[in-house]
Amino acid sequence: MRRELGRWLEGPGLPPTAGTPGDRLGLPAAGPGSLASYGARFGGYVVDAVLANLLAGVPVLFGATYDASTRGLIVLVIFLLEELVLVSLTGQTVGMRLFGFGVVKVPGGGRARFPLVLVRTLLLALLIPVFLVDRDMRGLHDRAAGTAPVRAARRA
Repeated sequence: MRRELGRWLEGPGLPPTAGTPGDRLGLPAAGPGSLASYGARFGGYVVDAVLANLLAGVPVLFGATYDASTRGLIVLVIFLLEELVLVSLTGQTVGMRLFGFGVVKVPGGGRARFPLVLVRTLLLALLIPVFLVDRDMRGLHDRAAGTAPVRAARRA
C-alpha cells in the first residue's frame, strides 16, 4: 500500500526537463543571449507604462481635456504602439533597453519581423498571456509569435 501511495504522490512520471530555461530554444544559460529575468521584464514594463502615461498627458498641456476612461484607453493605445513600432524597428522598447534586454525570434535569434511583433502586441493587449508562461519562462504572447526576451550584450 505504501508503494502505491508513493507512486501516486510522485505524479505521472513525466521525464525530467533537461537543462535550464531557454535550453530547448538554443539559448545560453547565462550572459548575453540568455533569457531575461522576470525582474528585468517587470522593470521594462513599468518604464514603458510610465512613458505611455506621460505621453498621454501631453495633450493636457495644450488645453485638451478627457475623462479617466478615455485617458486609460489612450495610455493603452500609446503603450501598444510603442511596443509594435519599437520592437519591430529595434527589437526593444525604451524600458527593455534600460533593463538590458530585447526581443528576438527563436530559434536562431535575430530581430523579429513585423508580422510576429504584431501577433505579440495584439496578445499583449489582452494582458493574460503575459502571466501564462511555458517551461522556458516565455509568456504565451512570446510563444505564439515565436519570440523570446533575451539579455542584450553589454555596451562599453
